[in-house]
Amino acid sequence: MLTILKKEITAYLSSMVAYITIGAFLLVLGLFLWVFPESSILEYGYSGLDSLFSTAPYLFMFLIPAVTMRSLAEERKEGTFELLATRPLTDWQIIIGKYLACLLIVLFALLPTLIYYYTVYTLGNPVGNIDTGAVIGSYIGLFLLGGAFVAIGIFASSITNNQIIAFTIAVFLCFFAFSGFDSLSQMLSLQSYGLENFGINEHYQSISRGVLDTRDLLYFLSFIAVFVATTKTILGGRKW
Repeated sequence: MLTILKKEITAYLSSMVAYITIGAFLLVLGLFLWVFPESSILEYGYSGLDSLFSTAPYLFMFLIPAVTMRSLAEERKEGTFELLATRPLTDWQIIIGKYLACLLIVLFALLPTLIYYYTVYTLGNPVGNIDTGAVIGSYIGLFLLGGAFVAIGIFASSITNNQIIAFTIAVFLCFFAFSGFDSLSQMLSLQSYGLENFGINEHYQSISRGVLDTRDLLYFLSFIAVFVATTKTILGGRKW
């Protein structure tokens, strides 16, 4: 598994795809946080990173599928997956190795955003006038959200050998998993039945408040496990 992890990280960092996608993510996020008046931190009148954590999930819907689309689709298209499968590696090790590699790329994209926290921390009046606990909770929620989207992206990449199709499917599934259940709940007037609890947004917002509820953590871990297990089933189908 570590071999797959190192191979994938090296492949990402030796190509321009990772740098372009991460650079575009940080650029667009910076524009939303500091330039666009509707979401600019400078227009809030108080020190907070609410706009960062409300905008980042929608940018993740494009960043993460762009990172994961080649993970399995390219291997299958070029015929190197069969070669990889002949190594002393199980399907689980291949999938988990690729999943962790993509998750590390997402973490690399998040780390530079700590500069925004330091900036807001410094601009506060008095200095440090920011709810650090809520920020930490929001970062944990954003990381778990990234893990869920990576699982979706790996799954989408396993069902096709075309990277563009894998990207499109992943974007759709990420959007639906994040806000689709909220929309369905409102359209069908099913708020009282808790349909929105099946969506990621409800649990992401809960963690972003700074409260780490075990139910939210269990939801994210179960969500990731379901998509990873489904990917394993799809890859195992090549042996049938």
